[in-house]
Amino acid sequence: MACLVPKEFFITSGTATSPVSDLNAFDLALMKAQICEQNLVAVSSVIPDGAVEVEIRPIPMGAVTFCVLSQMRGYSGDRLAAGIAYTYRKDGHGGYVAEGHLHGNAEDLRKELQKKMEEMSRIRGVEFGEIHYRVEDLVVPDNMYGCCISSLVFCDFH
Repeated sequence: MACLVPKEFFITSGTATSPVSDLNAFDLALMKAQICEQNLVAVSSVIPDGAVEVEIRPIPMGAVTFCVLSQMRGYSGDRLAAGIAYTYRKDGHGGYVAEGHLHGNAEDLRKELQKKMEEMSRIRGVEFGEIHYRVEDLVVPDNMYGCCISSLVFCDFH
């Protein structure tokens, strides 16, 4: 059986508003994050052994693109936050990603993501290295739709 195992990933995020719909705000947030022309496939939260973080890179239009994606959408006056936390295991055997979103601010979401990572470490019985965060928040302007996204995007495979 052939397996796709990511060798590289990058982190990206964006926020946007639209007077038309939350879908259009989502699309524009993806555009700002430079992942709007791909066919995104949500995956769970494991960083394989040996996978390394790289700078954001172009991906061909229409490419099936595996990612951990957090998004939060809202309307007029809502405060939105979406984000990810990611880390490597201290024993060198890969790492993990946690995603989250809420009606609230970036700091509240960062605290929630930290708790999620601590629980992932506890239930696996492994120690994590430094935890990195990418969190976006936004207060949606009156009579507008808004969206925040944050993503870990796998971009090269064995």
